[in-house]
Amino acid sequence: MQTANISFSVGSNQMEEYFRKRISDEHQASRIISHIRRSRSLNIMCHIPIFCWISATVLQNNAEIPQTLTEMYIQFLLTQINMRNQKYDERNTKKLLKSNRDLIVKLAELAFKQLMKGNVIFYEKDLIESGIDVTDASVYSGICTEIFKQESVIHQRKVYCFIHLSFQEFLAAFFVFYCQVEKNEKSLNLILRDLDYRSLVSGMCGQIEPEEYYLYGINITLVDLQKAAVDKSLESKNGHLDLFLRFLMGVSLESNQRLLQDLLTHTVNSSDTISATWYIKNKIKDDHYYMRGKHLSAERCINLFLCLLEMKDQTLYKEIQEFVKSENHSYKLSPAHCSTIAYILQISEEVLDEFDLKKYNTSDEGRRRLIPAVVNCRKALLDGCNLNDQCCESLSSSLQSSNSSLRELDLSHNDLQDSGVKLLSEGLKSLHCQLNILRLSGCMVTEEGCCFLASALSSNPSHLRELDLSYNHPGQSLVKLLSDPSYRLEKLNVDHGGEFRIVAGPQKYICNLTLDLNTANTYLALSESNRKVKHVKKKQPYPDHPERFERFPQVLSRESLTGRCYWEAEWKGKPDISVTYKGISRKGKNDDCRFGLNEKSWSLIWNNYKFIVRHNNEKTGIPPPSSRSNRVGVYLDWSAGTLSFYSVSDTHKLTHLHTFNTTFTEPLYAGFRVCYSGSSVSLCEIKPLPVRIKSVTHR
Repeated sequence: MQTANISFSVGSNQMEEYFRKRISDEHQASRIISHIRRSRSLNIMCHIPIFCWISATVLQNNAEIPQTLTEMYIQFLLTQINMRNQKYDERNTKKLLKSNRDLIVKLAELAFKQLMKGNVIFYEKDLIESGIDVTDASVYSGICTEIFKQESVIHQRKVYCFIHLSFQEFLAAFFVFYCQVEKNEKSLNLILRDLDYRSLVSGMCGQIEPEEYYLYGINITLVDLQKAAVDKSLESKNGHLDLFLRFLMGVSLESNQRLLQDLLTHTVNSSDTISATWYIKNKIKDDHYYMRGKHLSAERCINLFLCLLEMKDQTLYKEIQEFVKSENHSYKLSPAHCSTIAYILQISEEVLDEFDLKKYNTSDEGRRRLIPAVVNCRKALLDGCNLNDQCCESLSSSLQSSNSSLRELDLSHNDLQDSGVKLLSEGLKSLHCQLNILRLSGCMVTEEGCCFLASALSSNPSHLRELDLSYNHPGQSLVKLLSDPSYRLEKLNVDHGGEFRIVAGPQKYICNLTLDLNTANTYLALSESNRKVKHVKKKQPYPDHPERFERFPQVLSRESLTGRCYWEAEWKGKPDISVTYKGISRKGKNDDCRFGLNEKSWSLIWNNYKFIVRHNNEKTGIPPPSSRSNRVGVYLDWSAGTLSFYSVSDTHKLTHLHTFNTTFTEPLYAGFRVCYSGSSVSLCEIKPLPVRIKSVTHR
């Protein structure tokens, strides 16, 4: 069958077109399409044309609609068997059952042996080794397709394959289950060797061969085989055992055993499979790859979760749904957890109103794995999550999906650069993209990136209404182009632009501050257009003012700080560099007035060759960086509740010193305490930096 190795394009209507052409009854075709649309797991599989063919074959001939992949393949197998029965019109029922069972088991043995070898095509000798009559195998045109492959210029050899690798994996799983049910010792020895059963045994068992287990009275249970298959599949780099594992878990269900009753001499109680589901859940929850201490890949994590669904175990699914809906996300999530959460959100029939990536306590890798979840939410907040251009490929795919519910996407304050915007624009071009709002503030986008956006808007101008390009460098010509009415943008934000915004890290948010003379203590002298403060011995003739610091040598900035702000200060002596609410006390000499000693202010102090950070009279010492500098950078992200201090080198490289995490409730002001005569602090004028400098380093 030629459809085995191709797939329908993501977001296309090819799957629906296939079913309507394949099924002449329009009502039945609509019913099947509707069922597949509702089941996201089946919908994903139906991007493979051969699976559409299998689904159509099953759903046309069955009143009950399969709920799992295993059920679908069992029903397909039974359909093929019934077709064979009708063709040969065998009157002896027992003989017919035995004939069917013998052939299916032999084909299943062939499937397992070749799967373990990594083979998808096999020769006549392989069939003979499994006891298959080649002429009988050809009868199963739907199960084993005969094809020709030219081995040399002159000769041709017959080669065989299953209609699709997935069906080979299904039969291989059935073979393992069948051998366990039948206690076929010889075949089980073969299976144990291929699944590397020794990974589960210890002590004496680890020193003996599989064929000797029975001599020592070692009982190999179905759960043992399932656990061994889990471990074997996790070793795979390309996932070639993923479906095999799902089918092995699925066929063990009693409901599926009943469907297969004509192929099984007896069934087994599946209550022991609780141990198998527990084993799988622990693999997902523990995450660290049990063999090498590495994280499980996203693909392996998702497949383990799908194994649980094949066994109709919904407990982990429900746990994660409750976690996503809860407000408490303090639990540290591993990358495996994130892969599972993302997949569950994707297949959920309920569209999430808002997905805020910052709420999830995880690593950068974990955040990357959560990104695919945006396809099934209306509003995605991915701002300030340390994403890079590579993350945009997944986002682009989501925008192109016909199932995408995404209407608002905030990627602000991530260093995506033009390369990321180029990938994103491919998604924006798609006619399936219905995004209304896109925020790219502070994403290092230049004129080149804006050209990609303009091209995307010209291809699909019908939906995007709001575009935020503030803190980037779009250039005047591109601003004019994007303002073209044909693009139908209702709101275009290009504020705070310029080439100096195209830097990695917080320096793109530089702001110009001046000192407020009305707040300066009388022993502080301001100069250089109120950008420098110095402690002097002589009292300054300042007039009385209610905002002036009466006793402490402190001063505030004139400008208030909200949003994202970055500034630098250079000092001499022993200063305090702070931020504070305007409501800090000004009169007296108690803790309410001094920076860092109350709940209204946060300070960085240089003292005795080390830094100290202080808030609400709680202090923490910080060793100085290896290269000493008298210049400090301060970065405020007001909405995120973070205040960060950096040491700034002569080459403008930032070394992170400390970050306060809190919730700010009102605008802040820069503040400086200059204690000793001759000590000073100057607000630095930051010149435009080279484009695309290296990111800040964290010690």
